[in-house]
Amino acid sequence: MSQGIHMKTKVAPGGSEPGLYPSVSDNSPAPIGFEGHVQSELKENGEDNSVSVNMDSPQNEEAGEDEEGGAKVEKDKEEEETKLIDRFTQQMINEKATLVFRDGKRKIDYVLAYEPEDNEDLKKEQRRNTFEKNLIEEGLELEHEGKETSKNGKTCFTKVHVPWETMLRYAELLNVKMPLAVNDMETQLESCFENCWKKFPSPFELDEDLLPEEPNYFTAPFNRSRMDQYIGVEYIDKEGQFVIKDKDTFFTHAQRSKICYEILSRAHFLDLDDDDDKFNKKFGVRKLVDNQTYNAAYPLHDGRYHSDHSLLTVGKDNDRHLLYELWARPGRWYKYQPLDQIRGYFGEKVGIYFSWLGFYTSMLIPVAIAGVVAFIYGLATIMDDVPSTEICEDPVISNYTMCPMCDQRCSYWHLSDSCTYSRATYLFDNPATVCFAIVMALWASFFLEFWKRRQAEIEYEWDVADFEEGEETVRPEYEASVSRRRTNPVTNREEPYVPGWSKGFRYFTSFSILLFFLALVLAAVFSVILYRIVMSAILYGNSESIIKTRASFISSISAACINLVIILILNMFYQRVAYFLTELEQHRTLTEWEDAFTFKMFLFQFVNFYSSIFYIAFFKGKFVGRPGDYNRSLLDKRQEECDPSGCLIELCIQLGIVMVGKQIINNVKEILIPKLMVWFRSRQSLKETSEEKVYSRWEQDYNLASMPALGLFDEYLEMVIQYGFVTIFVAAFPLAPLFALLNNVIEIRVDAYKFTTQWKRPLAERAQDIGIWFGILRGISAIAVISNAAIIAFTSEFIPKLVYLYGYSPDQTLSGYTNFSLSEFKVQYFAPQSVPDDPKMEIFGNVTQCRYRGYFADDPSSPGEYKYTMAYWHILAAKLAFVVVFENLVVFCTWLVMYLVPDMPYKVKLQMLRENFLAKEALFSADSIQKQRERKNASSN
Repeated sequence: MSQGIHMKTKVAPGGSEPGLYPSVSDNSPAPIGFEGHVQSELKENGEDNSVSVNMDSPQNEEAGEDEEGGAKVEKDKEEEETKLIDRFTQQMINEKATLVFRDGKRKIDYVLAYEPEDNEDLKKEQRRNTFEKNLIEEGLELEHEGKETSKNGKTCFTKVHVPWETMLRYAELLNVKMPLAVNDMETQLESCFENCWKKFPSPFELDEDLLPEEPNYFTAPFNRSRMDQYIGVEYIDKEGQFVIKDKDTFFTHAQRSKICYEILSRAHFLDLDDDDDKFNKKFGVRKLVDNQTYNAAYPLHDGRYHSDHSLLTVGKDNDRHLLYELWARPGRWYKYQPLDQIRGYFGEKVGIYFSWLGFYTSMLIPVAIAGVVAFIYGLATIMDDVPSTEICEDPVISNYTMCPMCDQRCSYWHLSDSCTYSRATYLFDNPATVCFAIVMALWASFFLEFWKRRQAEIEYEWDVADFEEGEETVRPEYEASVSRRRTNPVTNREEPYVPGWSKGFRYFTSFSILLFFLALVLAAVFSVILYRIVMSAILYGNSESIIKTRASFISSISAACINLVIILILNMFYQRVAYFLTELEQHRTLTEWEDAFTFKMFLFQFVNFYSSIFYIAFFKGKFVGRPGDYNRSLLDKRQEECDPSGCLIELCIQLGIVMVGKQIINNVKEILIPKLMVWFRSRQSLKETSEEKVYSRWEQDYNLASMPALGLFDEYLEMVIQYGFVTIFVAAFPLAPLFALLNNVIEIRVDAYKFTTQWKRPLAERAQDIGIWFGILRGISAIAVISNAAIIAFTSEFIPKLVYLYGYSPDQTLSGYTNFSLSEFKVQYFAPQSVPDDPKMEIFGNVTQCRYRGYFADDPSSPGEYKYTMAYWHILAAKLAFVVVFENLVVFCTWLVMYLVPDMPYKVKLQMLRENFLAKEALFSADSIQKQRERKNASSN
């Protein structure tokens, strides 16, 4: 926008002086997120610039009249098109004019919005007045817009601008890093491979014509005494001083909004004289938004995200438009993300999230392919699997009479009834799955090590390497809630202080409450287990064979769906609990607060999402007992049994429903809810058709949805839970990486769309890394090694088949394995409550013995007693040996990767050394220039 445009103004309704913003000559454009083309807007308002021709007119009219009529139609059409273009241009100018104060020069760095009511509490008005008075005293400049100027007629806006001197003062206090010199080492340190790779065209690269490469700078913390050292400052010899070339661009919009928020977050809204407690909680814009004194506080977007002209031919309207075209549009799903532009517009914290998400998604590509290969191998060899073929086709084995699956209601059944189950199990329980599980365990280590390298590059390039140590300030809420003070030994300044005994008591209380609610989660899982037991008994006792043979499938699927619903309900409740406990602990900095909250919330989610899956993987069917001696320790009920082909397919069903269902629900929620909120809040503005009112940028942004109070927490949590599904249980579901990859491709664009079009512009917060999430990912990776080793050893049939193949098979094949894995039981030794009510003698005859899954043999010396066979102990020893070998192999490979791959790339280390050297040189240069000035001034006097 050109700030020097002068336009005719009109008198604002209800006001005595003319409005200084240009007015809209026709209906204003729709709010952000609902802009349509101008043509559609005209049609909605009953106007149309199209020309209709009467096809029923006589064809024998005179040629002159036809020509005259045609010329008139063409002229009218041109006039309509001109009016259309003029009005659209006027609308764009009007919108851009509302990005600054009425003088057309001062930028709007922040907006405070509120909707006063006729019977509003006077305290709110007093708080606003006191708060704004304190902002002015702190050096900010304010400008007010009454509700009569808003399109909805009920919202007032206070625009905030940070003047130059205030900006300089706070930039120095907050250690804002500014460009010092152009990076002259970047191209020198590029390897030959990198240079050659750049020469090959890639469809994934962003178009350099649309996004030219920006120069890279060495930076240093801002200091007013060394203004002359920074990029954007030049020395004027005639005047003998350094001058800022452009004060509007010296600080970025993200830096300006961050500095403005620092002032807003510390300004009091009650006079201290009115309160005896000097350190009360009565300050900060966040408190005012929470108690509805202000309805919203936000920085402005740069303008519209949508444009009717081509980005390639005309260029970007603003940075928001550029991000939408290159990043948020669904058609850009295969392109790399413009991370530097994301960081510049939304801040380092958002930029690091999208950088991590993009890195994680790209790392999923090779393992997704490997998982598909493992699944295809299972499909290709399913008919060659000997054990499942025996169950389905062998005339003797398929007709084995199996022991009832539950007490009394269940009857005997034929082994052939589990044919479909055994075939499906082989898809996920084959040698390729075992190899894939080993690959995934190694992949998790590679992913974390390579992310550490990428994170080191980001920390340097985005000037956040020492943010948490030197730049982060004390939380305003911490200052308000802690009354004790002591001198900080590092800064030598007085700061709030929580003594050790108080911290210990608070942490103990928090930990106790945390354990109670974790027990509540386990209780919910226990209820689902009971449901599975009861439902299985009911289905197995059904007279319909189609239901009885699919009893395990039906109970597994329905229990998984119920579990998913319980998970989603509990999530909403536990988020409030975790927030309360974290506030109770009184953390000093925002990073410490976020890390503590994240840990609690993840612990809740970990138990919530994974407990039922852990139950199926490691407990179901392991402690059932045997016929005649079933384990009834759980409410005097017989525990669930696995199918003769194992529990792996049930684990796969549970994992697939919970993982994929959660992803689908989250994506639908992330798309629909913000759109519905924006539509609902925009209805009032759309009804207003007054020509006297401009649909301002601040009101358009006010109608957008707000970013959640917890920021990126939900986004990170969703991805980390997914990472757990991909790594911890991948031995049971090799397609998990593929579903995660597909979800993440969609997730990146959905999140980009939300940030760019549906949400108010978030505060441009700084961050050094992904925080405690990295430690959580490392913990998940460690659990994944143990979990996959245990699933392969104790849940799948891989180890028993190997033991049979090399230790018991007479012909070194799996022929006879099914018979080997089943034991016989004499039905005369059934406990009374286990005897089936209907033995179905018409089908099975007089049953004297039945078979069941296990490695037992009757004891000749003690009738009715059964003991483990030697095969059981051989298999158990092989399972334990496999777990030990698997874990040690992965640990060694992980150590090797950590040793060979340094955490920080060599070129980054050199550039950091170069930057430190230039910072020291700048100090010496500033001192030298200062002395020259003093000598020059002394000689002139």
